[in-house]
Amino acid sequence: MPTSLRATGAAKDMTLDELAAFVDDARKAGIAGDRNVRAELSYSGKIKEVEIILSENDD
Repeated sequence: MPTSLRATGAAKDMTLDELAAFVDDARKAGIAGDRNVRAELSYSGKIKEVEIILSENDD
């Protein structure tokens, strides 16, 4: 089972501040800037959830 870092919006859709906090957490965890991020979008195209795999072997 891969280990990942995941964030969701407190009010369903993510705000810019919530997304920035996710990026800060990923950087603190040592994730390289070229890693792919998975995102779940709402029907209106807004970000609901983001996730990044922590282990390079689980890309």
